[in-house]
Amino acid sequence: MSDDHPILDQVNLVTGDVAASVEFYRALGVEIPDTRPGWNDHHRTANFGDGEVVDFDIDSVAFAAEWGTADLPHGPQLVFRVESRDSVDALYAKLTEAGHRGLRAPYDAFWGARFAIVEDPGGVAVGLMSERSEAHRSPPPDISTFG
Repeated sequence: MSDDHPILDQVNLVTGDVAASVEFYRALGVEIPDTRPGWNDHHRTANFGDGEVVDFDIDSVAFAAEWGTADLPHGPQLVFRVESRDSVDALYAKLTEAGHRGLRAPYDAFWGARFAIVEDPGGVAVGLMSERSEAHRSPPPDISTFG
């Protein structure tokens, strides 16, 4: 990335019914494999092949509360990748200082990225994410605590 221009990296679909959403997108023709035991009801990632451009995840409301907030809107969330961890902080500050609502202040997410969420003027949640770093990775949440 040159000049730290955000790049659309991921679309998360926050849903109250992961199984129904997976069924719909599979019927559409999207390959969505099962995941680790216990996680199928909370998180799925679609496969688009070797040249995939955007990551498409389907997340339960309970799982989204872990990486987002309890009041994260249901529906799509666009996630933009930026060049550095500091860029996440700076862009979040710039957007919230301009009057956009911050939904999740920047933090070190368990998957190793710096992550934050702001709301666009239309009410869409927009994630800001750095590259992943093994040095910042931590264990995933305990799914037995999900509602």
